[in-house]
Amino acid sequence: MTKKYPCIEIDLSKITYNSKKILSYCSEAGIKLTAVTKVFCGKLPVVEAVLKSGITSIGDSRIENLRKLKDLPCEKMLLRIPMLDEIEEVVAYSDITLDSELRTIEEISRVAQKYGVKKKIVLMVDLGDLREGVPPEEAINTIDKILNLENIELVGLGTNLTCYGGVIPDEENLGMLVRLKDKVKYLYSLELPIISGGNSSSLHLLFKNKMPRGINNLRVGEAIALGRETAYGEAIEGLYNDTSILKAQIVELKRKKSVPKGKLGRNAFGEVPEFVDRGVRKRAILAVGKQDIVPEGLTPLDPKIIVIGASSDHLILDVTDSSIPYKVGDIIEFTVDYGCLLAAMTSEYVKKCYV
Repeated sequence: MTKKYPCIEIDLSKITYNSKKILSYCSEAGIKLTAVTKVFCGKLPVVEAVLKSGITSIGDSRIENLRKLKDLPCEKMLLRIPMLDEIEEVVAYSDITLDSELRTIEEISRVAQKYGVKKKIVLMVDLGDLREGVPPEEAINTIDKILNLENIELVGLGTNLTCYGGVIPDEENLGMLVRLKDKVKYLYSLELPIISGGNSSSLHLLFKNKMPRGINNLRVGEAIALGRETAYGEAIEGLYNDTSILKAQIVELKRKKSVPKGKLGRNAFGEVPEFVDRGVRKRAILAVGKQDIVPEGLTPLDPKIIVIGASSDHLILDVTDSSIPYKVGDIIEFTVDYGCLLAAMTSEYVKKCYV
């Protein structure tokens, strides 16, 4: 069968390897690892490669993805706060949910009673990043109400840092979560089994032996997918950052000026572009664009190629300095960052290939 492009090629053995390494680091510190596979949109081959490492807990933001994984023998955690109109599916396809709204937890309670099941929840606490979570000063009052709900089991506290506000996890903010856990134990004689200290951005604390004692769960995605921690964007030594390669085909190859001719206005995305005059250059147009990828997240495997920009459906490259005699129909390969991988996996126009 002829291979179709553009495609994102995922090396499953590298995903398994990265998963094993992160699992080992967490296990040595007494931390349970929840592997976040949302960037792969619940694709079964990738999730199976993660589970092959020995990981037993999977996290995803979309209940649609957890539904795809319903037959896999692992714990399934819903990471995004549930919508009220999806609670039936949340009860059916997730084992644990991360929650911050009492109204939502009440609805989970109602549906859980309807089906005669008990649902586990982790209450999210906002430690400064200003995304989801109750303010710390409101947590006890919220917990007091949660503990009175039928068919609901409060199993933990969690937080999310870096993703929105860019707040770096440290001993102080994660320490607040541990102190809140201790307060719950004192007030209710309740030992919460899960204290979830964030995502891949918390790994830097683990590697420096500065993780606050009491944090016993991390929800890690990018470190597995691309071998990076996300607090400082540093590659993790010994992990693969080339697990996923974008491949796209050249559809035009011509020498052109590097600055447009004519009066300039806004482009298709409402931006006023700026150009550097490099004279006449050899430019390649690839059949992939902003509808499929994030151009800024692409790094060509050929180091002599420059990514100039993109429109909705076209990626424009400067290949002048490359020693490879490219021609129309040739395939250019790129490593991708997290945002670009997310876009490529989500786009129905990018084929998914597994090796």
